[in-house]
Amino acid sequence: MQLFKWVLTLTLIFNLSHLYAKTFTNQFTEFELPNGWDCALEGSEWVCQSSDKDRKKEAIIILAAKVRGEQDSLDEYQAYLKKPKSFGLPGGKQQISEAKSVVVKTVNSHSWVDALHLASEVPGFYTRYLATVKENLGVAVTFSVAREHYSEYQDIFEKIVASLKVFSQKNTSDLGLVKKKEENLLEDSTSTVGMTDPNADLKVNAQNSKKSNAQDEMYMYGALLLVVIVFVLMKLRKKK
Repeated sequence: MQLFKWVLTLTLIFNLSHLYAKTFTNQFTEFELPNGWDCALEGSEWVCQSSDKDRKKEAIIILAAKVRGEQDSLDEYQAYLKKPKSFGLPGGKQQISEAKSVVVKTVNSHSWVDALHLASEVPGFYTRYLATVKENLGVAVTFSVAREHYSEYQDIFEKIVASLKVFSQKNTSDLGLVKKKEENLLEDSTSTVGMTDPNADLKVNAQNSKKSNAQDEMYMYGALLLVVIVFVLMKLRKKK
């Protein structure tokens, strides 16, 4: 009976740890991830998605940063995001987005350009852009969600945005920033790679997914090992 209580307690602790949001942090920003989401560095950008394979097609978060150049300012970002974006589709077709809204808002005492487009990164997807500058950095976070799931994810994305923080970095030489000073922070996002087909699975790092599964298994095995150790100690105590 005592062993059953220990197993039940450890199982509850393990399950509850997955219910709470976790904080994603890198060298230049942090925010609260939705429950069951993971982030991985893919090439030049951080990509965050649900670990549920059935929900990967619904939404994705892309985080990028660069060394600040002349084109990196709130005014420049706002002017850029007020215009429709365009990119090529298979068959020579051109996709042109609809700019729904562009505002400047304050999040945790820092100003960000906050814009919403339809079909700017993936056909049939809304993409929300949060872009800012801090000292020698330009930082952008994009939230893309399938149009049919937009209302479902609105509150989720609002909570992420409310937790968004950006850090200053005096030395960018060792940050591994993915975009150079002359590049455009809001262009050529890898979120469009392999995603021009709205039915295609949104890009995720398979290696990171395996790593996440391995970590879950490690936690479970650790919990079971702890149960065995406690059980053995109890048996030894009874013999004394």
